Formats: sequence, C-alpha cells, structure tokens
Amino acid sequence: MTQPNRLIRVDVYTGKIYQQALKEDYTHLGGRGLTAKLVAEEVPSRADPLGRENKLVIAPGLFAGTPAPSSGRLSFGAKSPLTGGIKESNAGGTAARALAGLGIKALVFEGKPAKENQWQILRLKEETAELLPAQELAGLGNYATVAKLKQTYGPRAAVISIGPAGEKGLPSASIAVTDTEGRPCRHAGRGGLGAVLASKGIKAIVLEPGTSRNLPADPKRFRALAGEFSQNLARTKTALTQQGTAMLVEIINHVGGFPTHNFREGKSPYAKELSGEKLVALCQARGGKNGHHCSPGCPIRCSNVYYGPDGQYLTAGLEYETIGLLGSNCGIGDLDAVAALDYLCDDLGLDTMEMGAALGVAMEAGLVAFGDVAGVKNLLEKIARGDPLGRLLGHGAALTGKILGAKRIPAVKGQGISAYDPRALKGTGVTYATSPMGADHTAGNCLPGRGNVDIHRPEGQVALSLTLQIISAFCDLAGLCIFVGPVPENLQTFDALLAAYLGGQVAAEDLGRMVLRTELAFNQGAGLGPETNDLPAFFREEPLGEKGLVFDVPREDLATIFGGI
Repeated sequence: MTQPNRLIRVDVYTGKIYQQALKEDYTHLGGRGLTAKLVAEEVPSRADPLGRENKLVIAPGLFAGTPAPSSGRLSFGAKSPLTGGIKESNAGGTAARALAGLGIKALVFEGKPAKENQWQILRLKEETAELLPAQELAGLGNYATVAKLKQTYGPRAAVISIGPAGEKGLPSASIAVTDTEGRPCRHAGRGGLGAVLASKGIKAIVLEPGTSRNLPADPKRFRALAGEFSQNLARTKTALTQQGTAMLVEIINHVGGFPTHNFREGKSPYAKELSGEKLVALCQARGGKNGHHCSPGCPIRCSNVYYGPDGQYLTAGLEYETIGLLGSNCGIGDLDAVAALDYLCDDLGLDTMEMGAALGVAMEAGLVAFGDVAGVKNLLEKIARGDPLGRLLGHGAALTGKILGAKRIPAVKGQGISAYDPRALKGTGVTYATSPMGADHTAGNCLPGRGNVDIHRPEGQVALSLTLQIISAFCDLAGLCIFVGPVPENLQTFDALLAAYLGGQVAAEDLGRMVLRTELAFNQGAGLGPETNDLPAFFREEPLGEKGLVFDVPREDLATIFGGI
C-alpha cells in the first residue's frame, strides 16, 4: 500500500523547510479532517489570525489521486480573520491530485516573515522543496501571476496563488487554484484564508508533477466501488452536467429563497435571465462550454466555460452562488455583467459570495444603486487600489454594514451568508446559524427534497441540518465534492470506500462527528460558543414573500444542536 505520508512544514521566518513523519493517528485523515486536527492542536484559539501564531494548512482529501469520483477537492485551514474561529475552505482544480502525486499529506505554513511585503513562492517537486523570491509578482492579479509561473515552470505545473486582495490582508481574500486548463478560476473563497497565506509572505505555490500513487489497501475492491459510484453519479446528476449549478436559480427562486436586493425578496424578477437555461444558451451561441470538469476524474462535470459577447473567454465556473449574490442580490439581471464581475473577483482574489453580500449591504446603505454594474466595478477596483472604501468592502458584509449603519446585514459569525434565504430554506438557515464554519451552505445544505422535510416549516430542520453537517464534514475530509451527495443514502457507499482504502472498518459518520467536535472545541476557546448560534434579527422579524415566511426555528434548539455529537 502506498498512500501520501509526507507532512511538509515551512517556517517562513527562518526559511527552513522540513519534513515530518506522519503521526499514526493521522493516517485516516485528509482534507478538512487534517486541517481541523492540525489547527486545533497547534494554533492558540485566541491567536491573531494574521499573526505569527496562526498557521495555514493545505491538505488534499483522503481519496485524492484515487479512482474515487469527484475526489479532487483541496482543503485550506486556519483561524479565520473573518469569523475569528476555525475555518476550512476548499476548492477543485488540479492541486489536490498534484500534492497526492508528490506523496504530500499536508503543507503547513508557520511563523511570520522577517520583512513585510517580501513575497516568495514555494516550489515543490519530487523530493525537493524550496522557497524562491517572487517580488516581481507583487501586486499582480491571479491570471498574470499564473501566466508568469507557467512560463517558468511549464504548463503541467499546478499553481495555488493569491491576488492583490490577499496581499492587502483583506478578510474577504480567496486562494486560487488552477483548473484543468491552467486557469486560476477555482477558489477557496470563504473565510479570508487568502489573507492568512499572504501573512506568511507566500504569493504562490508551484506543484510540479510527481510520480507517487495513492493506492488503497484493497485496490481492486476500491476501484470496483469507485466505478459503480461514478456510473451512478453520471446517471443521476444529468441536470448538473447540462446546466451546472445555475440550474438552482429557478428552483430556489420557485420556493422563494433566491436573494434579491440585499435579501429583501426571495423571488427575483431577474431569475429567467440568470437561469441555467439562459447560461447554456449563451455558452452554445458563443462557443463556450457546459459539462466541464473543474478537476480531473469528475463524472458530474457541473462547471462551465463562459465566453463574452465577443466570443472571448470571460470566466470559468460561473456558479449559482456568484449568480445569486453578485447578480440578483445586487439587482443585476445580466449574466454577462455577473461573469465580468466574477472574472474581476477571481483575478483580485476575492470571495464572490462575501463580495455579493457586502455589496448588497452597501447598496442598501446608498453607496451605489441596485443594478449599477459600473458602480460595482468601480468599488471592486477600489479594493485593488487599496482605497479606504475598498478596504472597508474587503473586510466583508458584517463590518461594511456596521460602518455604513445598515440595519439588514446578512452575516453570521462575521461571514456573509450564501445565496439561500434562510426564511425559505430553514434547514440551511440552521446550518448558517450553527456551523463552526460561519454562514456556509457547503457545511450542510438542506436543499428542497432532502430528508423529506418541508423547507418552509421549522419542524425537523435541526435534526436534518445536524445530519448533513456530519456527512458534509466527512466529504470534506475525503476530498469529495458536495455534489456527490452528502446525504444518508450515500453513507453505505462512503463506508465501503473507506474500508477498501484503509483496510479496516472506520465509519464515515464517525469521522464527520470527529471533525465537528474538533472544530467546536476550538471555537469555544475562541469565544464562539453555542450562544453565538443564531441568525440576524431581521430574518426572524421581516416576513418574506406572499407566504410571510420568517426564520422561526427556536433559539434553544440552535444552541443545543451539537449536544449529543
């Protein structure tokens, strides 16, 4: 059996890079499971997120580089400058498989550089790791950064990078990962981890191809299980393959949960123009692409390559969250405009969800009008320049709203919520309120139809959210995309894959619970205990739509959701 077993530590103060033997307790961990463990064990809960004591951990999922379908997610973990708690954010692309090919279980960046604003890259190849000066990359966007690095290190290198927002230490900064065509368009967006990587003086990480293989304990059994699971996903996820995540626009709009005008409304007049059908039509007319895979080995292929009216590349992976928050939430009903904003955010290294929430708050406060695309671009460019107003927006929705005096701020634990109104999707609202990740739908998204629970009623939502949070934590540990289905129906398959991979019986549900326990304990020490588990008051007080929906899940249930975990 050959599995990734190298733990690489990078001390950015001394410049020393050293390898550690992997603890035996870590062999069943990967992705979010490993980032949570290392951050909880090594970072003081009250540490300054951008200070010396915080660490940035990068870990491919347990199944990275195996035949397991959709297993190319890469986890980034640290104490978040946005939430103040533990954070894992993950992205697709090519880097997870590249790290597995180098036999690397995790990268850990620690310390603070001796000099500020002195940028370096970490170059990793077979048995070699080195820090190299990269001052010539300072201030460049992700696209120019990757172009220069690929010119030097070749087209096969996978690249992880930050943009100007990260360099400026903004808590909305993302980390970019190159896709299968080498574009820096797959982002670990949530929680400001781009700022944490920047605090270590790292502009980019270059991963050159390796020859290590991630071999399960029982390769034949694992391959058979993975093949069957892959075929099932290809058969059952056809809508995602055809329209991508934009298919959710009309579904969520229909149930009244599509955020519009800073979450004032849940049914959008822009839904048709922002829909999956519209996106497919534009892609087909302009030579774009649907059914694109964001990482190798994905049978779902929910991504897309979006071209502008001139037939030129505009962005890759125009997703539901970006469409909902930079589009409808900001009063913008034009996919071309949203795609252009998506490109700008990707290049600057900004989380499109946090930006959409922050801009919606700024619009409500009168900074620019809803629907003012030019005004939004101007604000994003202020972030790139480091203007005071741009720095404010780059600190996210919660601080932007507080400083501008907004009364309606859609954020939990400092993080802007995603594109599902919790009054209409109450289980997802429970996840927003309680997840140790802050308001993050990927931690346990209670979509319509999941758990046979009425999304508009409070009954059953806490139990459903808890179940999906546990299974989602396992998926993040394994490096599985959430579109494989973090639902109880898949637990048997997950358990079988684990048994074939590890050669022993470990339950996926037990691993998911372990991840959550680790994160909750860290957050408790950071001051984010059960008393912080709630949504902004306006979701409980302002009726939504013709049904007059409010978020009415009892607060005591939110406070005690993890009591038996």
